[in-house]
Amino acid sequence: MCGAATSTGAPRCQYCGSKLATISCPACFGMMFLGSKHCPRCGATAARRKEVIESGRKCPRCLVEMQSVSIGQATVLECAGCFGLWLDTVSFEKICADREEQSAVLGSASPSPSPSHQAPSADMEKIRYVPCPQCSQLMNRINFARCSGVIVDICKGHGTWFDPDELSGIVQFIRSGGLEVSRQKEKNELEFQREQLRTEQLMAANRATSLGRYALEEDRISGLSAAGGLLKFLIG
Repeated sequence: MCGAATSTGAPRCQYCGSKLATISCPACFGMMFLGSKHCPRCGATAARRKEVIESGRKCPRCLVEMQSVSIGQATVLECAGCFGLWLDTVSFEKICADREEQSAVLGSASPSPSPSHQAPSADMEKIRYVPCPQCSQLMNRINFARCSGVIVDICKGHGTWFDPDELSGIVQFIRSGGLEVSRQKEKNELEFQREQLRTEQLMAANRATSLGRYALEEDRISGLSAAGGLLKFLIG
C-alpha cells in the first residue's frame, strides 16, 4: 500500500494502518508473509491453508465470526480482526505432544525472544477475562506450564484462546525443553511436600508419645501418693 518496511510479526502497517497479508507457520505458528516459501523464524516450509467461515463461533475479543484455518496438520479458528487463535483441547494437546517429540529428536531449537519479555500493547496491558467461543462462560487465565511466561485463556471443557504470538511463544517454550523443566519442578515440589508431610507426621507421633509418657508418669505419681496416704492412715 505505502511501501514502508515492516516485520512479519506486525498485523498492520505502522505507517498507513493497512492489514498485512500474513499467515501462520505450520511448525512454530509464527507469522510470515503470504507467498513465503519458508518461515523466517524456524525455516519450515509454508503450508497452504483453507479458510471457511465457521458459523456460530465468534472471537471472544472482537465478537466477529472466526475462520476455520488448516495450518499444516492442525485446524484452528482464527480471527481476521485481532489475529487471535482458538484451539479445541484435543488439537492443542496434539500440537504440544508433536512439538515436544520434535524437540526430543532434533534437539532444542535456537533460543528466541521470550514472549514474556516483549513489550505489551496498550490493549493487552488491561487484563480482561473473555468468554469461551463455545459455551460463552468466562475463561480462566493461566501461565502455561506454570513457568512459560505465556498467559493464555482456557475453558477446561472446550479449548484455549491465544492472542497474537502466544501460540508461537508456547511452541518456542516447548522446543527449548520447557515442558521437561516444568515437570521436573513439579516433581521437586511434590517431593518437598512429601518430606514436609513426613516431618509433620513424625513430630505429631513424637508429641503423642511424649503425652503418653507424661500421662503414665502422672498416673504413677498419683498411685504413689494414694498409697502413701493409706499407709499414714493405717499407721496413725
